[in-house]
Formats: sequence, structure tokens, C-alpha cells
Amino acid sequence: MRTLDDIVPPSRRKETFSPNSETPITNGRETRQRSHFPYLTFIVVILIIAASVAALFYFSSAQVEVTPNTVSAAVQSSFTASKSTGNLPFEIITAQKTASQSVAGSGTKAVKSSASGSVTIYNTQATAQKLIANTRFATAAGLIFRIHSAVTVPAGSTAKPGSVVTKVYADQEGDSYNVAPTSFTIPGFAGTPQASKVYARSTVAMTGGASGVVPVVDSATEKQARAALITALTADLTASIQAQVPEGYLLVSGAATTTYQDLALAGSVTTGQAEIKEQGTITAVVFPSAALAKAIASSVAGLNYNGEPLTLSSTKDLVLASSGLPDPSADSFSFTLAGTARLIYTIDSARIAAAIAGETRSAAEVALTNYPEVKRAVIVLRPFWRQTFPKNPSSISVVVAKVDDK
Repeated sequence: MRTLDDIVPPSRRKETFSPNSETPITNGRETRQRSHFPYLTFIVVILIIAASVAALFYFSSAQVEVTPNTVSAAVQSSFTASKSTGNLPFEIITAQKTASQSVAGSGTKAVKSSASGSVTIYNTQATAQKLIANTRFATAAGLIFRIHSAVTVPAGSTAKPGSVVTKVYADQEGDSYNVAPTSFTIPGFAGTPQASKVYARSTVAMTGGASGVVPVVDSATEKQARAALITALTADLTASIQAQVPEGYLLVSGAATTTYQDLALAGSVTTGQAEIKEQGTITAVVFPSAALAKAIASSVAGLNYNGEPLTLSSTKDLVLASSGLPDPSADSFSFTLAGTARLIYTIDSARIAAAIAGETRSAAEVALTNYPEVKRAVIVLRPFWRQTFPKNPSSISVVVAKVDDK
């Protein structure tokens, strides 16, 4: 007897399953399935995990970001600074500018005058050196100037010469003696040991030398012109002295003085134009920021200052007062400071790194609270499971946050 399967073509027959098995049966035969383990996928996953772990260790870091502590202190104290030495050294800087303006002359006049100016005489001998009145001082170009009064230059050494400031006068009339700051030798010492041990230098130009016929300017016109020149020079001199403040030094308000000098009229008789000249000289005392900050902190009662390194963020709220600025030969300078000083503690990165080396995160946080220079510290340890700083301080990165100077 023929069944339905017997008359259905083999190509159109459907697979059937045995009642007790999920294995398909075709034409009465079982088709066996092969099981394949995903070895390639497993290897890729392992490699990714290994690379991730290696990257975490490669980019591991131990860092602390420190914000310096700042203190605002009211200051009203007296101080004494020493020339380039001691706990509070000072330096003297100077700048000189000349401004001119052409105006119409109101006539002519004959002038004859000699130039003059200040010089500092130095002595590197172990004994004082006396110089008599009319001692000659010569520039490199051979121009001769003389002192009108005798002076004694203190003893000194090559490293720290003795010095005295005095005035010299040109030997002849004329504007050729209005020389810029320069060095002077003493012709009278030529051929003696003193020739190289006693010398002089000027820090400002010689002025006042004139000779010949020059235009005359109405006094009111000249006064107005000189007032305008002084106004222009004031701003120019302030900018110039600020540019000369050495790196790490500060110029406090009141620590500079400016003088103005009317220079001789010059001009052309032919054109009738006269040139009015005004010369300004500014001299200032500057202090190292760190030394001045420590001196101020030590003078403020109740600050509990123990000598930690400090700097001044600015001096805009401080005013210096004194009986007069020191001359270039002065060894000390006494003054008072009044106002508000904003002190910033200096962060010593090596000191901070050494304090937390080998410490746990929590122990490092506690340790940093004992340092007065630290206002805030943020600890960053990578990988995330790392909880201890390296034992080698050089492996710890200390980043100092910038403090707003305002």
C-alpha cells in the first residue's frame, strides 16, 4: 500500500523530527550538528582587557594641586634696609629723559655758560683718598671737569669701593660739555697706583653748557611750554623707571623722587625759532619682593609668622615715607610703610612632595593641613583603585595653582 510520502517528490519533502529528539530527520537519516567554540572572540576579549589594564598602569599618576595661602595684613611699621645685603636689601635705580618744544623767539641774546653735574667718586684702596679743590676729571673724549671743593673718598675694596657724591664743573663754556652719563679718570694720578683705584662715574647727563647768540623767548610763553614738557615727562619717566625694576624686585609708592631742570635755550637766529628743553630725572629705591614680604610679615603682630617664604602680590595699597631717598653711596635706608599688604605664601614643591611620599590619600590630606603655606590641596591618584602615594618624592607631581593678584 503506497503512502503520501511515497508519491511526494524527494525535493519537496519537509524535514520531520523524531518524537524524542530535536535532531531533524530527512529520509529517515539524522543530520548531526557540529558545535563550534568561539575561540577568536574569546582571544579578542582577553586582548582588550589586557590592553585596558596596561593603559591604566601606563597612564597612572600621583598628583597634588596646591593653592597657596594668602594673608591681608594692615601695616604701620618702620624698617631699615641695607645696601644689597642683610635681611632686607635695597637697590637704587634711576632714569633720565629730555623733552623739547620749538616756539617762536621774541629776540636774541648772547649766552656763555659752563656745564655741570653730579658724579660719584669711587675708591678701591684700603685707605681713604683726599682730593683737593680743582682736581681734574677727564672723560674718554678728553673733556675736563673739576671739583670746586676738596673731598675725601672713604676706603674700600674692589668688591665694595668707598664712594662719595660731589659736583663737577666743565673747564670751558659751551654745549659740547653737556655729556651723557659716562666714566671719568683723574689725570693727576696718571702713572701711579691710584690711576686704576680712584675713578668717577655720572648717572645723569651734564647740563647748562652754552655759548653764542640764541633766540630769546617771552617769559610767559617759556613758562607755559615748560609746564607742558614737565607733564609729558612725568608719565614718560614713570614708565621708564618701572621698566628698569629688576626681576623679583618691587617699587613701592613713595619710593621714587623726580626732579626737573630747565636746560638752556637753543635755536636758530636765522629762523627765529627757539627750542625749549626740559630734563627730568627720577630716582627710586626698590626691594626684593620676598625679602620685603618677610619683613612686613615679621612686623605684623598676631600674624603668627614663623619665617615661611612669602611674596607680595602687589604694592598698590602700600605707601612708603622717608626723610629723603638715599644717595648712591648710602649703606642703609630707613623708612616707614603704611597700608595693606597682601602676602602670598611660597609653595616649595619638593617640600610638599616629601611630606606625602608613601602616605595614603587620607594621611596625605591630614599631613598637608599642617603646612601654613597650603590653603587647599586636591589629590589625584590614578588608577582609581590606587590609594597610596609613591615612596619616591620625585614621582609625585606638585602643581601650584595661580593666585589672583586682585
